[in-house]
Amino acid sequence: MSGAVHAEAAPRPVGVYPHARRVGNLLFLSGIGPRDRHSNAIPGNELYADGRVRRYDIEAQTRAVFANVRAVLEASGARWEDLVDVTVYLTDMLRDFRIYNAVWAEYFPDPETAPCRTTVGITALPTPIAIELKCTAVLGSDR
Repeated sequence: MSGAVHAEAAPRPVGVYPHARRVGNLLFLSGIGPRDRHSNAIPGNELYADGRVRRYDIEAQTRAVFANVRAVLEASGARWEDLVDVTVYLTDMLRDFRIYNAVWAEYFPDPETAPCRTTVGITALPTPIAIELKCTAVLGSDR
């Protein structure tokens, strides 16, 4: 088994697992969310007093999760361009897909070089986030 990666520039994982694990020239990222690494706050979230989400901003969360993925990639010696497969989890597919998809197109404007992608609608994530990414990268790729 190859080495675990802990990225100082990314928020701490919410459980007992590494940000990523390198196996040969493959890099497997754990599920990455949009939390801020300094405050642990979730960008765009507005909460009720009891901690439930009152409203959220999927664009802000999408940009934040992409920044966190980039931080883990860089800590692993990888680049954004090394991503080959991304699974995206959305808690409200109907409401959020269009906005998230538009942000995705900014970060990956060319379908010929973009990673493969699967987007899944789910009912909840372990923290009050609306999006999470699970990524695989190939290190040293010359895509």
